[in-house]
Amino acid sequence: MYSLLIYLYIAGIKLAALCGHRKAKLMIEGHKNIFPLLSERLRSGEKYLWFHVSSLGEFEQGRPIIERLRETHPEYRIVLTFFSPSGYEAAKKYQGADVICYLPFDTRRNVARFLNIVKPQKAFFIKYEFWPNFLRGLKRRNIPVYSVSSIFRENQAFFKKFDWGYRKTLRCFNHLFVQNRKSKELLATIGVDNVTVIGDTRFDRVVKIASDAKQLALVEAFTQGNRVFVAGSSWGPDEDIFLRYFNEHLGEWKLIIASHEVTETRLADIQSKFKGKCVRYTQASMDDVKGADCLLIDCFGLLSSIYRYGEVAYVGGGFGVGVHNLLEAAVYAMPVFFGPNNKKFQEAQMLKECGGGIEISDYAGFERTMNTFTSDAAALKKAGDAAGKYVAGNSGATHKLLKALKLL
Repeated sequence: MYSLLIYLYIAGIKLAALCGHRKAKLMIEGHKNIFPLLSERLRSGEKYLWFHVSSLGEFEQGRPIIERLRETHPEYRIVLTFFSPSGYEAAKKYQGADVICYLPFDTRRNVARFLNIVKPQKAFFIKYEFWPNFLRGLKRRNIPVYSVSSIFRENQAFFKKFDWGYRKTLRCFNHLFVQNRKSKELLATIGVDNVTVIGDTRFDRVVKIASDAKQLALVEAFTQGNRVFVAGSSWGPDEDIFLRYFNEHLGEWKLIIASHEVTETRLADIQSKFKGKCVRYTQASMDDVKGADCLLIDCFGLLSSIYRYGEVAYVGGGFGVGVHNLLEAAVYAMPVFFGPNNKKFQEAQMLKECGGGIEISDYAGFERTMNTFTSDAAALKKAGDAAGKYVAGNSGATHKLLKALKLL
């Protein structure tokens, strides 16, 4: 049944590509090159470690492990596969892997062909990746495979009364390195005991990003010692809330906005809603930014460094599909606002619990807390310190993983 579903999925992707669906087209084109690329780039006699991620978020979890192994075990080469076109397109030029390609569709034939070429010494599947045919193929060949930074919830198929074979997939892993104790307890209820709680390797990634943060002269000229509010990965509903506040409190804070979508339409919409002086990053001079109230980031790749200039952050997505990366902001020891769609995000719950994260559902809640932060420096510092301590206290998962695998 599973194999039939995979072939139906492949047919659906091909049909969508023919109909002009951009991601489907990228996926089909990318899959054409998988085996030629592997055959060309992999060298006989080399030892390969295989990392598989779904998309960009999971890549950020796998990246600290890859880079630590590069330092400690240069004898290994790295094969990195993606399922999602968005993840692959964003990371295809990453220099930390020797070969980067799509994961072949999970058919038995593809599994045999892929493993015959790569012959990995070990395989690491990051977070939610559970591909039955690949996992069975690895197990049959006695290739160790690990689930890393995975997290489990009661509503997942593994824990249903009729699991349709999903539990057998989990038993293919040599070990599961999970994010929290609740995941370990859930797995124990279905007889999966080869589990260790190590936390989330994303903490290690954001700590490294913060240590490598760029100095941005234009942003420094804009801030000039003022109180700074940074809104990252924001969407329209997020912006409607914080723009209203800063329109009513012009001059009290400097505002930096890095919208999730950097299109002319979105940028123009933000500028039209803001009553103060708003300048775009790529179009502004040093003199322009000194007198501006808002700096609008109209390019990609700067947000993680820009957070360092803030005293308060807002991370978008919580009024839509779900909050974006909260840890990128919290690592700089500042409180983080986010919208109500955050229940599936463990870091959001923990930030709320420690006082470093503030969930808002409307303008009134945002206004109330921002007024407190504006008037009470001690309250602002307490919330920021809580966020910073939460990130620092949860780093180290990469070290725990590699130590457990005797790779350190």
